[in-house]
Amino acid sequence: MDFELKTLDAAAAAAEKCDVLVVVVPEGQSHGQDAVSHLVATALESGHFEAKPGKLLQAWRAEGVAAARVVLAGAGDGSGRRVMAAVQAAVATVRGTPARRLVVLLPATAGDDAVRAAVCAAADASYVYVATKSKPEGRALRKVVVGVWDAAARRAAFDRARATAAGVELAREMANLPPNVATPTRLGEEAKKLAKAHGFGCQVMGQKELERLGMGSFLGVARGSAQPPRFIVLRHDGGPKGEAPVVLVGKGITFDTGGISLKPGPEMDEMKFDMSGAASVLGAFRALGEARPKVNVVGLIAACENMPDGHAYKPGDVLTSMSGQTIEVLNTDAEGRLILCDALTYAERFKPRAVIDIATLTGACVIALGAVRSGLFASDDALAASLQAAGEAALDPCWRMPLDDEYAEGLKTNFADVANVAGRAAGAVTAAKFLHRFAQAYPWAHLDIAGTAWKGGAAKGATGRPVGLLVEYLMAGTSAAASPAAPAPRRRARPAAA
Repeated sequence: MDFELKTLDAAAAAAEKCDVLVVVVPEGQSHGQDAVSHLVATALESGHFEAKPGKLLQAWRAEGVAAARVVLAGAGDGSGRRVMAAVQAAVATVRGTPARRLVVLLPATAGDDAVRAAVCAAADASYVYVATKSKPEGRALRKVVVGVWDAAARRAAFDRARATAAGVELAREMANLPPNVATPTRLGEEAKKLAKAHGFGCQVMGQKELERLGMGSFLGVARGSAQPPRFIVLRHDGGPKGEAPVVLVGKGITFDTGGISLKPGPEMDEMKFDMSGAASVLGAFRALGEARPKVNVVGLIAACENMPDGHAYKPGDVLTSMSGQTIEVLNTDAEGRLILCDALTYAERFKPRAVIDIATLTGACVIALGAVRSGLFASDDALAASLQAAGEAALDPCWRMPLDDEYAEGLKTNFADVANVAGRAAGAVTAAKFLHRFAQAYPWAHLDIAGTAWKGGAAKGATGRPVGLLVEYLMAGTSAAASPAAPAPRRRARPAAA
């Protein structure tokens, strides 16, 4: 999608040549004498339109307006969250039409949050998956112009939003690809493409390199698949040389059968989305490439399939992780934590200021938080606060969950240093406690995106979350992360307000 920021008031918008003009109307807005303002005022006075959130009214060939079609979209208090909902609803009405150029007119009071919301909402509502269809259809819309009353004042917010939208789109596209296409090898190829296009450092490691590194836990999961594993390292060196980087770690299970602990058949196709953490790291790097922020970022992706053949790991096996810790496998469907633990150990070599892992880790997190907020676990209060603030600003929210030491009791075993599961109770928390064992050398956070990374049912498809949260954190608040010299404190964590 091609986005443009333009200085437009209502009178200028009336003269703007486009297929569709979306007018975002907050409550209490004053109206001028131009054609667009007259249309809004008349619609409000008639009672056929209200500026309440979710309300839409469409007009065809409105007098004095150059656009063939006008959509009035109620935005309530005009906040970013309301603007996002308004623009999503309005742009959704355009899908399936021949419209190619769309203008979104924001109110005079619109701030940076509204600009970011408008761009991301337009990108989200206009996205159509066509990669594996024989007759691609539905992508008529090519250009979106965001009209504000002072483009210069909103340029920085617009540029960040445009970069974020590009990253979200890549994450959605990668996660939506079928698992016979989006293999671990394909993820490595996509990382190389990003590196070439944006000047990132990139290394893609295979079986032999992983054996030399001693990633026995990761390789144990990969053992049952004919697809070779890949461990991907991306580097954006935009900050001062020697400055400690932020490390993003993505779970890349490109298909999860559950292994020997086989999942039930219904909806198993959705397990292609189990690499959404990896997709979000690729998406974040796409955004970094577009925006070029002055920050050092490392991306780590552990990618493999979890399959049940004669070589597959099985319940009762003991794996030796890169850290040297041994792990008893009680359930092979708890595989994400087994590949992430080796990636978290590998992250130590970068002496990071913070490490954030992103994973569709547990169904328990879906039960706890549904599809609204991602689960956030953190060993450091400052890092948690920064991520929560970033999520709120990006309208990609998370919710902090506990990390009390007592939750690790269920991970004890007679046959290894730790078990990979601890029963059904507090499953999202015990999974995080497992990862916490391998993230003691730095401030660490874990985002469980099992409920937010994709939608099921008629709207089945990837959401691209939490790319927005990650980009906002990296570009707006990395200095708020804890000092790299200070290891993550061992403390009793508690839920905190988002």
